[in-house]
Amino acid sequence: MRFSFRPNEGAFYELFTRAAQNLVRGTELLNELALPDVEVQSVSERLTEVEHDSDQITHDLYKKINSTFVTPFDREDIYRLGSLLDDVMDHLEAVGNLLYLYGLTKLPSLPREMHELVHVLDQQAKLTAEAMPRLKSMKDLEDYWIEINRLENDGDQAYRMLLVRLFSGEYDALTVLKMKEVADELEAACDAFEHVANTVETIAVKES
Repeated sequence: MRFSFRPNEGAFYELFTRAAQNLVRGTELLNELALPDVEVQSVSERLTEVEHDSDQITHDLYKKINSTFVTPFDREDIYRLGSLLDDVMDHLEAVGNLLYLYGLTKLPSLPREMHELVHVLDQQAKLTAEAMPRLKSMKDLEDYWIEINRLENDGDQAYRMLLVRLFSGEYDALTVLKMKEVADELEAACDAFEHVANTVETIAVKES
């Protein structure tokens, strides 16, 4: 394997940025599920395409780490950040796929709390995409991780209220089981965004 002794720092930050931009694409697709007459299969398939692209970005990132002698910051942190960004995309894809495969969008309407969770994810995705380019300078990042953590708390509240609604007797038992799985993926995605932000905070502290 050919090694680069002088780090091409731009390549690492570009890959992080591309991965985060895919998260914005993912949440935009989930937002489409709230539109009338949406083609759910199309949304699910496009989410899978975005997820595959994110997998390739992660693979390229790992390959870049392994072929670079000096990395811009700790290589374990680079691995972790890349992996966590990919984890978020996995959860977003799972939400779209489960909604389609379980036929949940055929219900008269999805619970309002589910849309609230998607809205939280959309905000987290945009903040993350805006923050990734700032890793290069390690400046103006504190507001990012603080706001991500606040949004994660909002997501937790929406998730708890969604569970209350699911077990209120409004839905039949099978539908509850299906929607609970989707709810868990939404909540996991919120948590995964927080893990990304916490890792960025750790990197910033180390590099300061």
